[in-house]
Amino acid sequence: MLRNQPGTSPAATSFARVSGLAALGFAFLIVVGNVVLVPAGLPRTGAGIGEVDGFFRAHGDLVGIGSALTPAAWVLATLFGAGAVRVLWQSERDRGEAWALVGFAGLILQNAVFAVVIAIRLALASMAGDGVGAAASLWALHDTLFTLNGTFLALALVGLSLAGMRGGLIRPWHGRWGLLSAALLFGSAVLTPLVVDHVGPFGLLGLAGWLMWVVWVVVYGVVLMRPAPTSQPPTGP
Repeated sequence: MLRNQPGTSPAATSFARVSGLAALGFAFLIVVGNVVLVPAGLPRTGAGIGEVDGFFRAHGDLVGIGSALTPAAWVLATLFGAGAVRVLWQSERDRGEAWALVGFAGLILQNAVFAVVIAIRLALASMAGDGVGAAASLWALHDTLFTLNGTFLALALVGLSLAGMRGGLIRPWHGRWGLLSAALLFGSAVLTPLVVDHVGPFGLLGLAGWLMWVVWVVVYGVVLMRPAPTSQPPTGP
């Protein structure tokens, strides 16, 4: 693996393992956040305002609990991306490429977009607590941002998958898994008007891509944490 090539310091290897652990923590937190909200009836993208209003009136406390996990998730996602860039940077520089930076940019952008999504959910919960009905325009903005965020998840998947495959850090199947997940998420983002306006099969594209994204993050984290006694030659995409 790249971390154990000649000239790689123990500190760099340690940071890679920290970033791998951060990836596992990030995946855990985003799954737990959904486990808290989805069984309670979190409205799907494109849901009617009546359903949205009913959920936030009944489950404002759960929204607060789920949202409390997200700041830590964003920190962990940033650590994961930074660690992957650190591991891959030398091989990327030697090839004159910057796919890892593309992936890191995707992680940072998805953090920013999802911060707005969470802020809207908290605003809706606060309004419900004050006896104010949910605003249709606010929920429409939530759905639009939530779906468009697939663009930045796709950037993260493409950048770090290509960098990892070309640098010999991850196995080809893992990279292809990431590229397929990226295609599903990007396709959902492109179809945002249909996803937001119609509760139906179009939303399943994003869901499938998101589930694959979680698996991809977990496997990447394990790769970063795993000791590598021997170097592997770079592989093509």
